[in-house]
Amino acid sequence: MTVPIKLSHLERLCDSHGIVEHARGDRPLRGLGYCTDDAGRLLGLLAPLTLDAAAARLCDIALSFLEDASEGADGFRLRRFHDGTWSAERSDDATARALEGLGIAAGSPSAIVRERAGALFDATVNWRSKYSRSMAHAVIGAAHVVSVQPEHAGARGLLADARDRLKLGDPARDWPWPEDRLAYANALLVEAQLALAAHFDDDPRLDGALAMLEWLVAEETFDGHFSFAPVSGRGPGGAKPDFDQQPIEAWAMARACERAFRLTGDDRWARRVALSAQWFDGTNDAGLALGIASTGAGCDGLSASSVNTNQGAESTIAYLATTLIRHGIERGDSVTDTERTTVRS
Repeated sequence: MTVPIKLSHLERLCDSHGIVEHARGDRPLRGLGYCTDDAGRLLGLLAPLTLDAAAARLCDIALSFLEDASEGADGFRLRRFHDGTWSAERSDDATARALEGLGIAAGSPSAIVRERAGALFDATVNWRSKYSRSMAHAVIGAAHVVSVQPEHAGARGLLADARDRLKLGDPARDWPWPEDRLAYANALLVEAQLALAAHFDDDPRLDGALAMLEWLVAEETFDGHFSFAPVSGRGPGGAKPDFDQQPIEAWAMARACERAFRLTGDDRWARRVALSAQWFDGTNDAGLALGIASTGAGCDGLSASSVNTNQGAESTIAYLATTLIRHGIERGDSVTDTERTTVRS
């Protein structure tokens, strides 16, 4: 059975340099460059798919970009420009998103993808960050590696370090979130806790992470649909709804709820995956769709009465990945671990 996503807009965004970060409408703005974050996201999206010609080519583009960006244990350079030169800047989030994509690729059906991704992952696995979201992305990558290579020392070491560094919220507080404000990709922090709980067979951590996710779902729900914290964040007593809302929030929520469903079998989490995907379809505070099923493009943000129609890499990958998660739940398989087939225009 095929999964109904289209790769045509991703193909438009990609060229020999990488995946273009920004777009104006559906037109890639190549002059603004290519970033490591998006190469990691692209690899994580496509590596588990059955590798038809388009997916294979795009995987190769992502891996080639990361190979060129790699500085070994120091992480990854952040940005390549359209003339082929690189910035000297590094970013913890970019390195962590690269590690996540490389870790997911450890389970690719392609031996070549597994080999290339594994070499990069091993070169970087001793990298650590002081930032919680960066460590959370790295945790997801490491958890994927140990799911197929249970004795991988580097991935196990990363998970052990993260177990001490990443903290759960305090359910006794009025604001039980582990940060003073919701920021970005908030459910990512819960997904990492769920991955750690599963790896270490840690029931108290699992219970705490599920409670943390229940709170986040309630905090980010309004009138029966998801109403995500805006790009500026939200603290205690913050208004709902608020804008602009970003596709990365719906993707992070879908991932965390999928993992909760896989761990518990509780259908409530499956329904919340569906709600996350429906946010792209228009079940949101503005009643407007952000996903374009005919091309596979995702729009960049939601305001009170309009959609940012720019179809950049992050929003497009968020839309496609969330769609795959929803269909995997509906089919009863694991969208992160099972070979898939894509539909292309």
